[in-house]
Amino acid sequence: MTESTPGSSTGKSTSPSTSPAPSTAPSTAPSTVPSTDPQPLPVARDVLEQLARGEHGDPHGVLGVHPHDGAVTVRVLRPLATSVAVSGAWGTTELAHEHEGVWVAVLPVAEVPEYRVGVSYGGDPTTFDDPYRWLPTVGEMDLHLFNEGRHEQLWDVLGANVRSYETAAGTVTGTSFAVWAPHARGVRLKADFNSWDGREHPMRQLGTSGVWELFVPGVGAGATYKYALLTQEGHWLEKADPMAGWAEQPPLTASRVHATTYEWGDDAWMATRGEKTPTEAPMSCYEVHLASWKKNYDGTLWTWEQMADDLAAYVGDLGFTHVELMPVMQHPFGGSWGYHVTSYFAPDSRFGDPDGFRRLVDRLHQHGVGVILDWVPGHFATDEWALARFDGTPLYEDPNPQRGWHKEWGSHIFNFGRHEVRNFLYANAVYWLEEFHADGLRVDGVASMLYLDYSREDGEWSPNKFGGRENLEAVQFLQEMNATVYRRVPGIVTIAEESTAWPGVTRPTSSDGLGFGFKWNMGWMHDSLDYVAKDPVYRRYHHGEMTFSLVYAFSENYVLPISHDEVVHGKGSLLRKMPGDRWQQLANLRAYLGFMWAHPGKQLLFMGSEFGQESEWAESRELDWWLLENPDHAGVRDLVRDLNHAYSASPALWGRDQDPAGFTWIDGGDADRNVFSFIRRTPGEPDVVCVSNFSATPHDLRLGLPAAGAWDELVNTDAVGYCGSGVGNLGRITGVTGEWSGQPAHADVVVPPLATVWFRRSES
Repeated sequence: MTESTPGSSTGKSTSPSTSPAPSTAPSTAPSTVPSTDPQPLPVARDVLEQLARGEHGDPHGVLGVHPHDGAVTVRVLRPLATSVAVSGAWGTTELAHEHEGVWVAVLPVAEVPEYRVGVSYGGDPTTFDDPYRWLPTVGEMDLHLFNEGRHEQLWDVLGANVRSYETAAGTVTGTSFAVWAPHARGVRLKADFNSWDGREHPMRQLGTSGVWELFVPGVGAGATYKYALLTQEGHWLEKADPMAGWAEQPPLTASRVHATTYEWGDDAWMATRGEKTPTEAPMSCYEVHLASWKKNYDGTLWTWEQMADDLAAYVGDLGFTHVELMPVMQHPFGGSWGYHVTSYFAPDSRFGDPDGFRRLVDRLHQHGVGVILDWVPGHFATDEWALARFDGTPLYEDPNPQRGWHKEWGSHIFNFGRHEVRNFLYANAVYWLEEFHADGLRVDGVASMLYLDYSREDGEWSPNKFGGRENLEAVQFLQEMNATVYRRVPGIVTIAEESTAWPGVTRPTSSDGLGFGFKWNMGWMHDSLDYVAKDPVYRRYHHGEMTFSLVYAFSENYVLPISHDEVVHGKGSLLRKMPGDRWQQLANLRAYLGFMWAHPGKQLLFMGSEFGQESEWAESRELDWWLLENPDHAGVRDLVRDLNHAYSASPALWGRDQDPAGFTWIDGGDADRNVFSFIRRTPGEPDVVCVSNFSATPHDLRLGLPAAGAWDELVNTDAVGYCGSGVGNLGRITGVTGEWSGQPAHADVVVPPLATVWFRRSES
């Protein structure tokens, strides 16, 4: 595809250069040419035609300066110009129009000089540095690693990167543009700095890598651009940059150049992050949809900066250890909640620029809150200006419709069998963790990636090479992604939204697992919500729905998710799922949260549930914050705060989340009274005993205890401070020696109606 041009100083196979220089080193004091009248270096007419049509794979071989026969020819491409000149130490030379916007002259120097180009379009000339005098900004090793699928910092190579270089004439700053489009016949850069006329900036193809590149001096942060790609069929496509770090606000679709100037203030957090093992630490996550958490009075979105102040303070005060943000990557349709992504490397521009998002993460870290991002590598949006059929072929998507189209979500599925596509995705994972200091990724829709027959009928899928339904390429990608991010970024965590019985989701990749840190426990979520939705009089017949999770609780590292999916699409809010009158609904909610926080596994709670949001969640409006003026709802919020602080301060509740030795039933079979009682423990720390009563009446019961002595009532969800009925044990119980329920001690306790009580072994 790339033409070899006579006199080209670069050739069609470019040499690597991480710090590009002019294609031929300039003389600081150029000598004049001999007295004879040299002619321009000839270029065949068909080559000029290719250049004009945008089909020439090596425009640098024609344009720019080229020494020959003791002279230097310069060519400039400016299709609409009325005059073109170049100037340097020798003075100024006017160029003659040669063909279809190509201008040419022989400079009165014997060696390649420093020069600038002046172009007039009928008025005063505009002067600029020539993009076509620079060596490639992408080296051969970068290209090799990318084609092999092993470039872990791909965002530094592809996309738009602002760079500065020292030359004999001083510092030159500009932006290097690089895009992967292996099947394109030509690629042009269309941008605000060339009046969206892509003819002025054809890009060069770097060997057989499929990467096209151009360094444009003088272009900096804020510039908007797209790529124009000529397909094999001869059609021009306009595409946003897949690797862009910034994008225009929808409905606009161009990419933007970004160069971060942000100075982080989370040094203390980052210094200790690598020392943490998330599976062995407390974790309670507050899931947030940023566009609907809070809005301005006129309904417009908050900025990153507004959320940085309020969200960090709110979540920090409530004691959540992490926020989990629904996708912050650029997406065109807000109603998709961010799960149909168009720009994987760009934070959502609706809220501001990428440094604004850095500020949000920074502020959360300064409040002691980690940041987990929802990440969607399983499928992508169909918008024609984005990744779909990027170079006129199914490049990012699998070309096999049985594997490349997601029936359930109406979106494309990535081609996990292609090295460059896998590289794009796992480098994207590293990007958010390193460049934006994110502490983890919750990977959406893992089940849809693992199975070839996911959401497909017989005849709509084909088995793998072993005859099975497993997507072997997707498995390889997930293992590669997890192995890479855990190696590069110690202390982070990956979480799988995986709803099947796939074995070893959280087993290390070294043991043939998928390598995730955690897996969402969808079974616990469905069973427990089914149970609490029933009237207490019927719960005795469904007691096993609350105990079954302990059969498999330690088979994986689990997160207990009460996510956005459970409070939308007619499912009602978490509060509205509860039966009974309003007092009973609130009491049920408090009891359920108390049970959830004590159950083995980490917690995740969707925004609004922490204060008993009444209405079902809708992405178009903010939460019902006015409910906090009601003491009943403020009481739920206060309970969540106390649960979080008591949980974090009690290692027994999280130190052995993945170990059966960390959990013991006291009585898991008290169905007639709707009571569940169990012990949480970890070595060297006081045990915690949890008792949940999901009946509408209080119970006096004898409770087995692991030891005699004083036990503090750590949490009582029926406390008056939470607007409960105030039934309890005056803050403490005393265990006496005597076996009960298989425990060596016991105490007679009062268990409030529709309530959960935690007792912790007193250390005083």
